[in-house]
Amino acid sequence: MKLVLSSYGGRGDIEPAVVVGRELLRRGHDVRMVVPPNLVGFAEAAGLSAVAYGLDSKAILELQWRYFTLYGRTPWKLKELNRMASETAQFAEGCWAEMTRTLASVAQGADLLLTGLIFEQPAANVAEAYDIPLVTLHYFPYRVHGQLLPLLPAPLSRLAMATNEWTAWRGTRKGEDVQRRELGLPAATSSAPRRIAGRGSLEVQAYDELVFPGLGREWGKWDGQRPFVGALAMASPTDSDEEVASWIAAGTPPIFFGFGSVPIGSPADTVAMIAAACAQLGERAIVGAGGTDYSQVPQYDHVKVVGQVNYATIFPTCRAVVHHGGSGTVAACLRAGVPQLVLWTLPDQPFFAAQLKRLKVGAGRRFSTTTEKSLVKDLRRILAPGYAARAREIAPWMTSRADAVVAAADRVEEFARVKCRA
Repeated sequence: MKLVLSSYGGRGDIEPAVVVGRELLRRGHDVRMVVPPNLVGFAEAAGLSAVAYGLDSKAILELQWRYFTLYGRTPWKLKELNRMASETAQFAEGCWAEMTRTLASVAQGADLLLTGLIFEQPAANVAEAYDIPLVTLHYFPYRVHGQLLPLLPAPLSRLAMATNEWTAWRGTRKGEDVQRRELGLPAATSSAPRRIAGRGSLEVQAYDELVFPGLGREWGKWDGQRPFVGALAMASPTDSDEEVASWIAAGTPPIFFGFGSVPIGSPADTVAMIAAACAQLGERAIVGAGGTDYSQVPQYDHVKVVGQVNYATIFPTCRAVVHHGGSGTVAACLRAGVPQLVLWTLPDQPFFAAQLKRLKVGAGRRFSTTTEKSLVKDLRRILAPGYAARAREIAPWMTSRADAVVAAADRVEEFARVKCRA
């Protein structure tokens, strides 16, 4: 079968689709990845054929990081916040139009079109225009539900999510309808999530229900359209793994710090804060570079700065992990059985932090308001014996990486075959 898998965002956003694509390719299918221009190389390095769509995602991810950092620190700076919001809207409009054109070309004759969480509207419209099956791949419970925050009443959670969905659609409806007309489609009469569900699409949930308990029961009415398969990760060896493992073995288990593919604002200040906090606690630290350039930061004997590492092998050897709250990192920590501290910036990340707090395996705080004092306090909290014991207890309940990959590929493959026979 010819399968087109599209996904937009940073590396962590793209990785689940790449993992599924690689498994489907191994099974003999004709797989074409469609990803941002700056991540074509990443998909190709995984052995997949890839086409660029949309605009370079690094720019918009950095803009979003700056916007939410500013919002967290100085929400009264409305002029600057409005300017950034306008830039984001302009970027999204241009990106959607380019995505739609590319997908309309690549998806011709496809047996199935898969889309990631970010910018799923172009894929939904192209799939509708060609009348081909659509699969969405979600690493976060994006559809309306009542389990968003542990302390928020379910009806209020559903109302808030439904309102946000409707507001987002109304804000982008005009531009989307232009693209729909180009595809020969009528104007949309409801939001993309409602249209996707209405077409009977498969909405794969690429995380464990354990993290958001109650979702399976609440979404039972969808009769298997929203299966939970577990987090999808490559867990590939990196050039840094041997060096990092050697450094870890030479002393006490360290605390790992990593903040994802979006560059943080002040690398030197961040490393200095980490070094000071860990010195107070008598801990060693590893700082994973991710998308940040740490080449000019101060050097400390108890802090090691490294490039990309294999979370699957490094995390189990650490005392705890401090990170940005991305779903893939959350899952890697849960599988490794280590406590975690989320220092969040983007909107989805505090929800993961809240669930970790509920599970009693972690804590969370806004990155922009984190200080040396607060970091010491938060680290003392998660390094308490109860958090480590609870993390080790939960680890076996998580779906393994290998089982998640097989489950996701099975569901996509089965869905495509059933729809092709229909």
